[in-house]
Amino acid sequence: MNIIIPMAGMGKRMRPHTLTIPKPMLPVAGKPIVQRLVEDIAKVVDEPIEEIAFVIGAFGKETEEGLLRIAQSVGAKGSIHYQLEALGTAHAILCASQALSGKVVVAYADTLFKADFKLDSAKEGIIWVNRVENPNQFGVVKLNDDGSIEGFYEKPATFVSDLAIIGIYYFKDGEYLKQELQYLLDQKITTGGEYGITDGLQNMMKKGTAFHTETVTDWLDCGNKDATVDTNKRLLELVREQETLIHPNADIDHAIIIEPCFIAEGAVVQNSVIGPHVSIGAKTHISNSVIKNSIIQSNSRLDNQLIENSMIGNNAQLLGKAKNLSLGDFNQLED
Repeated sequence: MNIIIPMAGMGKRMRPHTLTIPKPMLPVAGKPIVQRLVEDIAKVVDEPIEEIAFVIGAFGKETEEGLLRIAQSVGAKGSIHYQLEALGTAHAILCASQALSGKVVVAYADTLFKADFKLDSAKEGIIWVNRVENPNQFGVVKLNDDGSIEGFYEKPATFVSDLAIIGIYYFKDGEYLKQELQYLLDQKITTGGEYGITDGLQNMMKKGTAFHTETVTDWLDCGNKDATVDTNKRLLELVREQETLIHPNADIDHAIIIEPCFIAEGAVVQNSVIGPHVSIGAKTHISNSVIKNSIIQSNSRLDNQLIENSMIGNNAQLLGKAKNLSLGDFNQLED
């Protein structure tokens, strides 16, 4: 089985964090978003993954090498493909056309999930969904009585279904998908000026392809700073029993760690209170601070800080000064 991961977007809603690295490489609970996505797909796909094709923009050699290592970590070959113009999801998938053979999973890299099913690869196609309270804000699917998909509906104004498409798809025949998506480009069939995968799915259904759904137990958003910090919190809770979150080579001196927290190798935490729900990257130095519900990336330094619900990037410095005060009764001091 192959996996195609389109991730060429600029990640504008995550700036300034995406000015130096692409959004899917931002860490949540100690691992890049795209690495967690790949690992979670591997858990539900009940057969070996042969190739993971990453469709990217001009992200540079360091990012490309990191993506290839992620593929290797699940026993797959990695390949890099480029989408240098934003022409839509169907176009992005076709940029990795060599991987469209046999069984294929297409997964968008800003989607994280948890699931307790095993993929039934004998089915022609499977759309992964999540039940939502506000379906008018999502693309949704409506089901027939036999559980197959009757149709796709984009942000329906009136209620059609509460099964939102999360952006992960399985296809039994990758060559057939390639043929249908190429037809969209050849005939210049667009929606909103872009070549969309949903148009290809609709055509496949008209020709008799039966799509079914699998429902995930958790759908985690990394669309903006607040959503990513919340996803970091939820993931730390979900993986605390399965993963070693505090590296044995982290230097923790006169500090209180309120778990769950992730603290990477080489991080230094001194005279501080950390947690809950904090992720600290490699070689970051934190002293005399109180930090909770935040992501602090690598090679940064924080001193004399009180931080909550925050994201701090790589190689950043946030330095304060200890206060020498004489504060009387019934006074209030705020920063």
